[in-house]
Amino acid sequence: MLLTGCTDGRPKAADPAISLERRMREAAVRDSARLLERYDSTTAAHPALAGRLAPLRAAVAAHVSALSPAAPGAPSPSGSPSASPSGGTGAAAPSASAGPVPAKAEEALTALADAERGLSEARTIDLAGAPAELARLLASVAACGAVHVYLLTSTPGAKP
Repeated sequence: MLLTGCTDGRPKAADPAISLERRMREAAVRDSARLLERYDSTTAAHPALAGRLAPLRAAVAAHVSALSPAAPGAPSPSGSPSASPSGGTGAAAPSASAGPVPAKAEEALTALADAERGLSEARTIDLAGAPAELARLLASVAACGAVHVYLLTSTPGAKP
């Protein structure tokens, strides 16, 4: 008989800050991945918009990578969370991939802007419950989303 140590066989309780951050990151990655799919669907439905959407799509793809719980350099959580342990994106972000892409290009841009706006607002709400490093990242990503809304709803070449 081989004895491996003195445990009662039950798994140790996970650090609540780690599990909160991990859940928040996983939810944020899912939300960004849905938004990325929305960009891809919009580009597929309206190839003429590909050039305009490419830099915005690239930023969303970078968000997926940066928010990933396994991202290199992803900060380890510190301190205790200040919100309930329900895990991020509790702000009920509207689905970024909801519905078909509108047939008219302007309406498709508006739908994409609405998806960006909803996700940006949800991330802003999630800041209150996020560990410090993740809150900073979510704030940056939310701000980027707000800029995307502006760029999607402004007329290209128009002077502000």
